[in-house]
Amino acid sequence: MSKLSQKHLLGIKDITPEDIELIFETADNFKEVINRPIKKVPSLRDVTIANVFFENSTRTRLSFELAQKRLSADVINFSASNSSVKKGETLLDTVNNILAMKVDMIVMRHASPGAPHYLAKHISANIVNAGDGTHEHPTQALLDAFSIREKLGDLAGKKIAIIGDILHSRVALSNIFALKKLGAKVMVCGPPTLLPKFIAQLGVEVELDVKKALQWCDVANVLRIQLERQQIKYFPSLREYSLYYGINKRMLDGLKKQIIIMHPGPINRGVELTSDAADSPHSIILDQVENGVAVRMAVLYLLAGAK
Repeated sequence: MSKLSQKHLLGIKDITPEDIELIFETADNFKEVINRPIKKVPSLRDVTIANVFFENSTRTRLSFELAQKRLSADVINFSASNSSVKKGETLLDTVNNILAMKVDMIVMRHASPGAPHYLAKHISANIVNAGDGTHEHPTQALLDAFSIREKLGDLAGKKIAIIGDILHSRVALSNIFALKKLGAKVMVCGPPTLLPKFIAQLGVEVELDVKKALQWCDVANVLRIQLERQQIKYFPSLREYSLYYGINKRMLDGLKKQIIIMHPGPINRGVELTSDAADSPHSIILDQVENGVAVRMAVLYLLAGAK
């Protein structure tokens, strides 16, 4: 298999385990490229990619832009905050105007779940979903799984705990889909108010005690509290959340085994993770950032060949 089964990367739910393995094998090659003195290859020299972001982003946007430039693609950046969207232009009109400038691929982040899926029905260009509301964030899940594979080898049978605000997290859902497709065992942990009601139907274990979750897992992927998506209070205070669900180095050192700590960023230090835990030898958070560039290079390269 040398090409993806899909024309777009809209979500992990839509792709196969073989697609994921192909992305990982391609990312292995690109990781070697980005660690060379000259970090650039001409793979997408004739391809123009638009980064269309309707929500704020630091890591994801920079990672995609760097991945595109490492592949020698032409890159244009669109920000909704200073565009004609403010004048009432629709999503489809905005993207069609961008495509009229002979753009080949769209990388899009949008606050509305399903926005890239809607777009895929109306345009011919390849689409990469860089996050759609609380729905999915496929490249984050891919780089998370790639980072675990790099540290632990084959994910089959590995125990991964996703801890924090599961209800509002697009990272959690994409990670669950990716990890299950790769044969891992998945547990979600958080306050009852931040766990979706029927989350167990996705084939994951549910735990309310963070200490039990840490004892169970090989890897803890810790999520931040998404206050910007919460319309009501789901817990009394950040201080109380930190007391019951915050992870510190003392807790990690007290475990009978070495586990890996991950975080998709941005970290709210002192809330879900203390600094001594985030910066400890347990942590592979900066490895995730580095791997994000290689994984996104792989996704863009493979989609460009899927026309």
